[in-house]
Amino acid sequence: MPGILVWVVIGAVAGWLASILVRGGSLGLLGNIVVGIVGAVVAGWLLPTVGISLGSGILGAILAATVGAVIVLGAIRLFAK
Repeated sequence: MPGILVWVVIGAVAGWLASILVRGGSLGLLGNIVVGIVGAVVAGWLLPTVGISLGSGILGAILAATVGAVIVLGAIRLFAK
């Protein structure tokens, strides 16, 4: 159970940070959490594939999830048009 809570907190922080970085990217609290979690999954797959490591620990996880969330918000904006 604590692992799920950590994913939700990291997702919320990453989604919130990504919504600040991407103009008009705010999807509300639940949307930011979902975008942050999906962004963490995307970053967990994409960043090692291209040889990028943002460190370990909670800060590295938040940074990676934020990068992934920005990518997800960009994809949402691209397909929403």
